[in-house]
Amino acid sequence: MKNKMILREFQKEDTREMIDIIRKTWHYDEFCSHKVANKLAKVFLYSCLANQTYTKVAVIDNCPIGIIMGKNIARHKCPFRYRIKQMISIISLLLSYEGRQAIHLFRDVDGIDRELLDHCEIDFQGEVSFFAIDENYRGLGIGKNLFESLLYYMKEQNIQQFYLFTDTSCNYGFYEHQGMRREHEKSLTMDIANQKQVMKFFTHIRFKHWKQII
Repeated sequence: MKNKMILREFQKEDTREMIDIIRKTWHYDEFCSHKVANKLAKVFLYSCLANQTYTKVAVIDNCPIGIIMGKNIARHKCPFRYRIKQMISIISLLLSYEGRQAIHLFRDVDGIDRELLDHCEIDFQGEVSFFAIDENYRGLGIGKNLFESLLYYMKEQNIQQFYLFTDTSCNYGFYEHQGMRREHEKSLTMDIANQKQVMKFFTHIRFKHWKQII
């Protein structure tokens, strides 16, 4: 990597790049039009921003190329500005039939995540609420740097137990290499490009005794 990468908090100016990264990472264009895919990515982004107490964006040459968000559950208070943006983006998506179909799928996945979390029966203190890297910058250690920045935050907050939702559309093996454990899974049949495809969804969890870390 020729140019130096910096990590900073999420800024309003990052929105467009983050929407693009989300759309490509989760392959939204495969099951809806480009316009609806962008709207769905916007819903996802603002939902994550409403569900975090920590953000770090990886930036190269003033261009955001990756992001991670985490949450201290006990200290989380939903930022009002992001909740409003989330609601506006949902309403925009609901205005078309295709948008309503897309958000129905979004809600199905959210329901699966809730069910998986209930199965854990653990009183978690934290969550990895969002993590994505531009596909052109993967394999360069950026993801590891972002993840380690979140681990430092978890340590500072004395968060011993945290979790993450993953699925077969992402590189969930990365989290297992970072010490997270795949705990529960559930399948969902999805209609993608007029074909039925089965996706699996997982919870990954991690227990950390920070006192043992030097």
